Amino acid sequence: MNAAAAKVTVNPRGRARPQDVDRHVGARMRDRRVMLGLTQQQMADLIGVTYQQAHKYEKGINRIAAGRLFDVARALGVDVGYFFQGLDTDGDFQPTTQQRMLLELARSFISMPSRRHQEALCTLARALAESENGNGNGNGHHDDDDDVGPARIAC
Repeated sequence: MNAAAAKVTVNPRGRARPQDVDRHVGARMRDRRVMLGLTQQQMADLIGVTYQQAHKYEKGINRIAAGRLFDVARALGVDVGYFFQGLDTDGDFQPTTQQRMLLELARSFISMPSRRHQEALCTLARALAESENGNGNGNGHHDDDDDVGPARIAC
């Protein structure tokens, strides 16, 4: 289940039901864990719970306490707010094709065992973006390092 696509039911007062929020938070936890290439057992070890407990968190069966959620966020390298992103009380949010492709690209990148392959993919992506935008000087580097565009990560 993609966390961004989690449906949240609204009660008569216009608030999301707790179990829907728990499922959304758990799905975001799972998505990030998978993106980082961690198993559920590795995740459980990082946050000091059993494999079964980590599984229940990800499925939204058990609610994650605030302190534990803070530990999970640190273990996954995200802010606590990450787990609530995309929480749509209307329940009609669907990720775009580009968002799905980006998640798949990130998962594939993280799963590459070779740093050299990761660097090659990064270089290829940068070269393709620069050729589409007409930036760069053909060697993969910008002539002007004072660009005011999106931040670039060195590979």
